[in-house]
Amino acid sequence: MDLRQLRYFIALNEHRSFVRAAEAMGITQPAFSRSIQGLEQEFGCVLVDRGHKDLRPTPEGQVVLQHALSLVQGAALLTSQVTQMTKLDAGELRFGCGPGAAVALVPTAVAQFISAHPNVRTRFAVDNWENLSRSLGREDIEFFIADGRHFDADPNYQTRALSPRRGVFFCRAGHPLLAKESLSTNDLFDYPLATTLMAPGVRKLLANLSGRTDFSPAIETECFAALVKIVGQSQAIGVGSAEAFSEAAAGGALVQLHWRNLAPNIDSLQSRCAIVSRAGYRLSPAARAMIDTLLAVDGGQERARA
Repeated sequence: MDLRQLRYFIALNEHRSFVRAAEAMGITQPAFSRSIQGLEQEFGCVLVDRGHKDLRPTPEGQVVLQHALSLVQGAALLTSQVTQMTKLDAGELRFGCGPGAAVALVPTAVAQFISAHPNVRTRFAVDNWENLSRSLGREDIEFFIADGRHFDADPNYQTRALSPRRGVFFCRAGHPLLAKESLSTNDLFDYPLATTLMAPGVRKLLANLSGRTDFSPAIETECFAALVKIVGQSQAIGVGSAEAFSEAAAGGALVQLHWRNLAPNIDSLQSRCAIVSRAGYRLSPAARAMIDTLLAVDGGQERARA
């Protein structure tokens, strides 16, 4: 018994015809039939009910089919994973990023990466840092980009710092707050706040500024494009990185808000982005190449901001 015979048996179950299954597998019908007969001799029982027009598997055949599917899929997965770990221009790269990084940093880096490595299937998930850390733990992704302060002190993670992202408040052009000469954070809480999942430090800052024991935004989404549209069409005030809403601001749809009494706490609004991976795990060549690309793009964007 070998994987080839198991693949033939799976094909026979799918096509319910020796002729069609043999054509699908690219061999002659007699050779295909001999392979199925050899498999039956190996197990010492009939695996296919040839008296039935649909060539259904016998009860023994059902058991063999179930295990054959598992073995063939497992062999394919094994080959794929080994290929990913040893060859850069093959396999699949999976990583994640927060909504802020998904606006400019990641798209630019992915565009450069796939230009250099077009044979690598690249998938990235955009989510908050809590869900991304769970995905990393399940090995659904190899690394993610998020605020590194959540993971720096945890020995289960390894972090590589990226440029800090300045946190800002913004509103639509024509918002009532823009008519005021000077803004206090007391004015902030007269309107709904729209944010992605807030870091604990930002949540604590807003709770202190509002005089509450805790603070929850009125609108929360990990889709920054939706956040920008909501703020642009309502009285809501958005919170996010400066680069995340720069395009809308440049077009005049959104305006940055400045609070006169926020200066001592401004560092709490800054996102300390980092590339987060599992400590002690070897990254695939594709993941390492993607990280190098992210670091290069980040350095270029930092120089442009300066």
